Amino acid sequence: MLTVTLVACVLVAVTVAIHSAGLAALVRTLQGSHGESSMSTGSMTWLLIRTTWMLLLIHLVEIAVWGLFYLGAGLEDGESAFYFSGVTYATIGYGDVVLQEPWRMLAPIEGLTGILMCGLSTGFFFAVLLKMLGSEGSGVPVTGAKE
Repeated sequence: MLTVTLVACVLVAVTVAIHSAGLAALVRTLQGSHGESSMSTGSMTWLLIRTTWMLLLIHLVEIAVWGLFYLGAGLEDGESAFYFSGVTYATIGYGDVVLQEPWRMLAPIEGLTGILMCGLSTGFFFAVLLKMLGSEGSGVPVTGAKE
């Protein structure tokens, strides 16, 4: 049980580090996109598409990290390991692939970590949208927006 707990702590820490680094890189990338005082609908749409792609990429890297561990922990092939990690991280949990003892306890921890990381991405996405609305001068009140 101690080994499983330590492995869980390391996997959670790696997941959070990947997410933090990914969001920091995304912030740097997006900072150049907000230089205009007003954005067209097409520009806003393209910015949100790029943001979504980057957030999905960050999540897929995190899923792959867990999947690589599961592959080493006994799942039969890479596809099953990545699939199990994806449905667990996204809290879908079909149950058609399961981990063997003692690694079974990692699944709920990955699910909880996935919920937290998806929540963080949702908050980030919302912040990008608020920044766009604030820079538009659309009359939509944006808390903390510079006048």
